[in-house]
Amino acid sequence: MRPNKLFSEWFEIFQNFTTVKHARELEFDNMKKDTKRFFKEALGFSPYPYQLEVADLFERNQFLAIRWPRQTGKSFTVSALLLKYAWEHPNSYIAIVGPSWRQTKLNIRRMGAFCRKLPKQGLHVQKTRISLPNDSVIEAFPNNPETIRGPTFQIIWWEEANFTPNDEDLYDAILFTLGTTNGKLVATSTPFNTDSMFWKMCNHKDFEDFAEHHFTWDKALEPHGPLKPAIIEKIKRQFGDDPARWRREMEAEWAEDEDVWLPQSLIVACVGTVKNCGQDLQEYNPEYVYEGEFFAGLDLAQTRDYCVLSVVERLNDKLFLRHLKIFQQPTLYTQVMGYLKALQDRWGGFQKIRVDFTREGPSIIADMQAAGVENVEGVNFSVPRKSEMASLLKQRMTTSKFYYPLLNWERPYRGDICSELNIERYDLRKDGAIGYSHPNGTHDDVFWSIALAIFATVQMEPEPFLAVIPR
Repeated sequence: MRPNKLFSEWFEIFQNFTTVKHARELEFDNMKKDTKRFFKEALGFSPYPYQLEVADLFERNQFLAIRWPRQTGKSFTVSALLLKYAWEHPNSYIAIVGPSWRQTKLNIRRMGAFCRKLPKQGLHVQKTRISLPNDSVIEAFPNNPETIRGPTFQIIWWEEANFTPNDEDLYDAILFTLGTTNGKLVATSTPFNTDSMFWKMCNHKDFEDFAEHHFTWDKALEPHGPLKPAIIEKIKRQFGDDPARWRREMEAEWAEDEDVWLPQSLIVACVGTVKNCGQDLQEYNPEYVYEGEFFAGLDLAQTRDYCVLSVVERLNDKLFLRHLKIFQQPTLYTQVMGYLKALQDRWGGFQKIRVDFTREGPSIIADMQAAGVENVEGVNFSVPRKSEMASLLKQRMTTSKFYYPLLNWERPYRGDICSELNIERYDLRKDGAIGYSHPNGTHDDVFWSIALAIFATVQMEPEPFLAVIPR
């Protein structure tokens, strides 16, 4: 082929590419201010009516609080809204903050999935940052007020605001940095404790400048939302006799039983951040090698309940939850022992492993030792012992000696660490002892596994033996 002909064909291809590129850019320009079309054609999903409602509130208000039921797409919708804003407003700087850096980076990943449908030239997606062709930037930040005081933001998205420790400090920093741009604040969360900034945004008279978007689960049923009746029934069974949790998670209202052992405010205060414990706590990867002073708690179960392993590290007189493993049902104890042995070898051993052997008896401890698990000790869940463990857990939290990352999971059941710690109830028995229980249909295995791990850090004294002496 002659060079001039080759050049002619290449030039024709280039012209066609340029024409298509300009047509695509023009198409995106025409979508501006049309949220429904942008969501559908640019991001690839058809919005539900309530998603368009919150988009309208976002456009018309500087401050917006969003509280929706679980599984209705809060984070999904706000991710799409902010990406649309950044695309339409050149040189915008948008921040995502929340209880932990892990939480905010998940939303960058969610936005990154949307970005696959946008024009690629000049678009860069990283783990903590998205840069658009128009010089707009969306960035994830850890829960540290000092990190957001300096930059100038047009929008700040505060994810899971009700689960953020030191929320007043973070709110002050947000107002400070938005004051220079007259920027927007979007706060999203499932309700939890009432002594929080998110509760004030939705209820207090001093926060009347906050627009609010709230609905209950029935508004998101098919075909008006993603919730299927079968899923609703499954969630009802999971929550069992725990109406407070149903009210929080599916009606998006504040609720707490008076007889919970660990109050919501205390639970939120112990989510580990740079501000309260010196680091943005992340769960350790069980496949990696770590060194430290580790203690473990193992709550055993096979079919009805879940077998749960918790590992804490003692560091500078504080305890940090490093790992939480919920085993699938039915649980084979040989698999549990193999997992524990592998973790022990990888992390350099455990100072102590406390195991609930109330049902299985001392033989399970002997089996673990035979499998090579070291420093294992059985705990009988008597009423006095459970009270001792629960009291120690609460004392460590109250004195700011125990912190954990904000964990949530989908398997083997959908849950999160704050709800699991809030599950245990207590009552005063006739004999003066404290009894512990959890609502029917729920599970307290995570609670007791963590309590066992904390209990592993102290000396276990023998239980008093009471006997009747004949006259």
